[in-house]
Amino acid sequence: MKLKKYLTIALSAVMATVALTGCSSSSNDSSSDDTGSVYYLSFKPEQEEQWKKVAKTYEDETGVKVKVVTAASGKYEETLKSEIAKDDAPTLFQINGPVGYQNWKEYTADLKDTDLYKHLLNEDLAIKDGDGVYGIPYVEEGYGIIYNQAIMDKYFALDGAKAKSIDEINNYNKLKEVAEDMQAKKDKLGIDGVFASTSLSPGEDWRWQTHLANLPVYYEYKDKDVKDLDKIDFKYSDQYKNIFDLYINNSTCKPTLLGSKTVSDSMAEFALGKCAMVQNGNWAWSQISEVDGNTVKAEDIKFMPIYTGVKGEEKQGICIGTENYFSVNKNASEADQKATKDFINWMFTSDKGKDLVTNELGFITPFDTFSEEEAPQDPLAKEVIKYLGNKDLYNVDWNFTTFPSQTFKDDFGAALLEYCNGNMKWDDVKKQVVDEWASEKEASK
Repeated sequence: MKLKKYLTIALSAVMATVALTGCSSSSNDSSSDDTGSVYYLSFKPEQEEQWKKVAKTYEDETGVKVKVVTAASGKYEETLKSEIAKDDAPTLFQINGPVGYQNWKEYTADLKDTDLYKHLLNEDLAIKDGDGVYGIPYVEEGYGIIYNQAIMDKYFALDGAKAKSIDEINNYNKLKEVAEDMQAKKDKLGIDGVFASTSLSPGEDWRWQTHLANLPVYYEYKDKDVKDLDKIDFKYSDQYKNIFDLYINNSTCKPTLLGSKTVSDSMAEFALGKCAMVQNGNWAWSQISEVDGNTVKAEDIKFMPIYTGVKGEEKQGICIGTENYFSVNKNASEADQKATKDFINWMFTSDKGKDLVTNELGFITPFDTFSEEEAPQDPLAKEVIKYLGNKDLYNVDWNFTTFPSQTFKDDFGAALLEYCNGNMKWDDVKKQVVDEWASEKEASK
């Protein structure tokens, strides 16, 4: 797989000597009339403080002003629409792939001549249109089922346990058998439920209407040997229902309470040892480690693939990809565009910038400027790297960047909540997904 191949290369590359090219003489002179500034609109609330630290470090070093604004969870597109119309608009923003580019192509500058683009290990992964480059991927991430090894080991030691080690859990049927048995023995394990609460309040449901939904779409694309579809059959909807039902019925709370739950709630439940598993990505390490009263040791935090019951999933790994592409606002002044390009180049080529990228933001990067030793050392990042290096497994591509629209995803999330509340049958959820996919794709043409 191209993605896996290029990332494996990225993680084993030996770093060449890299000069700090991040700042021109005009950028270093804050009193110059030609000095621009940077305004980055971030979409990750969980990394707000880390991005502010990056901005301050760059300002202190260069004198160039860097403003960071973080959109609320699930509100990035809405916030960008508002901010991009202002006189002081973002100079640096995020697109999530080909669909995102179509929405924002009137604002994206051509980045093909930038130093950062030239450092990409695989330039084919950039967002291109004709001869132009309008989005540069800057991080690769992975997600799956995060589990607490200490709680799992406590279960494996019980009489009658349905498995004796995590290695035995390599498909949905075994995961279901173990999870349901753990739920029945939750008092012995000292937990409130096997899985953390499935957050389904609006704006908090992206793990289900985007990340979990990626799996059935991935397998449908794989069957048809395509990278996108104007219409889907939701062929693997039953498999999606399998794992979703397992989550909500073996949880820390009843399904009817999920509309009030947030991602922060579920991560706190995991961090405090109230559950054994939670679906999320490697970015969740900061959410776990920073919870007041956290009881989970770093060495006990591991990833398991999201098993849904697809044939052959014993060879499935975790979901690895990106929806993180830098775009520069072509309507910003030339000075601001240059300052913005200098800033992102500094982040991924200078020693100080790379240290922040690795140790503050925790990024696994796709650039040739990082050596294997410069990969993040947090437990979930190391798990992603482990799966990347496992040649016996295939990892699941991130195909949700082809989902029709944010409206489609929001409506899917709302339908999932109605299903949990007993107000919607699964066949109706499936029909809505199929119908809205087709109508939204048609509307975008």
